Amino acid sequence: MHETSVTKGILSHGDYEAFQQFLQQACGIVLGAGKEYLVSSRLGGLMRHYDIATVGELLNQLHHGRNPSLKTGIIDAMTTNETFWFRDMAHFNLLQQRILPELCDRSASRIRIWSAACSSGQEPYNISMVVEEFLARNRGRFNAMTEIVATDISQRILEAARRGIYCGMSASRGLSAEQSKRYFVRTGDCLEVRPEIKRRVSFRNANLTQGYELLGRFDIIFCRNVLIYFSRTQKQEILTRMARILNPGGYLLLGSTESLSGHSDQFDMISESGGIIYRLK
Repeated sequence: MHETSVTKGILSHGDYEAFQQFLQQACGIVLGAGKEYLVSSRLGGLMRHYDIATVGELLNQLHHGRNPSLKTGIIDAMTTNETFWFRDMAHFNLLQQRILPELCDRSASRIRIWSAACSSGQEPYNISMVVEEFLARNRGRFNAMTEIVATDISQRILEAARRGIYCGMSASRGLSAEQSKRYFVRTGDCLEVRPEIKRRVSFRNANLTQGYELLGRFDIIFCRNVLIYFSRTQKQEILTRMARILNPGGYLLLGSTESLSGHSDQFDMISESGGIIYRLK
């Protein structure tokens, strides 16, 4: 009862519909019906900070441009940034066992990997760890320079990702003791990513619903567990743009619950070693 009354106090039905439209236009996220309390709980801290009583007042301030930082704050609050180390391990196995050897056989001098919607940085750092291990196992055979571009829409989460320092649960979830020792420096309850892993990764702000051709071309794109937040039309547009910036024969990796079915016919599906990846035709 308390949660319902709080929600109704700051978020009317009309304001919720207006906020749905704003969020979809701002960053492509589609909020379904019945998510009013999620909006209220996510925005509560931001609204208290700016002394804003209702979502309607918040939208009014956005409309009149009274506080340019509000839009960034809302996007930071509403984007989900929960992840963990080596999520969907089959993809990292395929990266090491199939994709990197194939690029090595092509005698590529430079390999570019995009980690889209990278959240707090675990995914791009994991990719760099896999590259590090592959280099160690293929000394003299694999000499390509590897660049990992990691992007997210949230400035706040990108700043945290750049630091590469993880504390508490985020420091250990998904890591073995051997991986913690090999790839991190421990300081108390926190782990910091080692410099040799960090230096391959650059972090940039990017909105998947807008143009990102300036990021350049890639051999591999990780776009995992994010397309589920977009409409069908937006998914198709995002996948079409990604196909344009993938090099011939490049790979696209989606989340384990995501599929290209009905969204794009520009890729061949490969099911191997317990994982599914897509190769540009």
